[in-house]
Amino acid sequence: MTRSSNDILLGAAPIALVLLLWQGLVSFGYAPATLLPPPGQVFLRMGQQLSSVTFQQDIAATLFRLFAGFAIAVIIGVSLGIAAAVSPPINAAVKPIVRVLAPLPKVALYPAFLLLLGFGHESKIMLVAADALFPILLSTYYGATTIEQKLIWSALAAGTKPRDVLWKVVLPAAMPSILTGCRIGLVISCIVVFLAEMITSTDGLGHVLVTAARTFQAVDMFVPLITISLLGLILNALLQGLRAYLLRGFPSV
Repeated sequence: MTRSSNDILLGAAPIALVLLLWQGLVSFGYAPATLLPPPGQVFLRMGQQLSSVTFQQDIAATLFRLFAGFAIAVIIGVSLGIAAAVSPPINAAVKPIVRVLAPLPKVALYPAFLLLLGFGHESKIMLVAADALFPILLSTYYGATTIEQKLIWSALAAGTKPRDVLWKVVLPAAMPSILTGCRIGLVISCIVVFLAEMITSTDGLGHVLVTAARTFQAVDMFVPLITISLLGLILNALLQGLRAYLLRGFPSV
């Protein structure tokens, strides 16, 4: 059995245990089916929902907000992280901002985003970007500042122009740390976009859950929860594949 097969089995085991526990709670009467429907019923309903155009549009709206906010966070986070690592003036300007804003729960800024950007896509995208930004920025900065100085000296000695060292040495060497920050930021993006849609939205998976809760449809409440979880698993697997491709020359991959 290959290493990837072992990883898949180890990853599937906790999920199987959760499903068994879930089924056991319902089967033995520890939780009423009206509040905790059996997993088979939920997955059957999810299959029905996935064939619905309306539900597909809700998934598309969630993914659009997630990808847009995550992309903004990656662009700003990587750019600022690299710039702060190589430029003392930029570092001096960015560091106090990060120290103040990084610990702040970004959801507290959501009312301000709503007032500034409205109730459409923009406010939700901005909230996702704000939450995913700091893990990416900090990981990029850490990766760029821990590069062996000998690598830069060797590149300069080999004839690399100083302006090209950033792209040919610093950025590739910091890539493992950058991708780690992106992985954390992606998980945060999945959580935040769902939360934002639960608070104020007329579409998206979070809105589907709130609508089902208001009408006491327990099965329909669990469908968007499982859907966003599956989307997170798929996106994480895709990012892992991208990481393996980009870092194929690194010994740890």
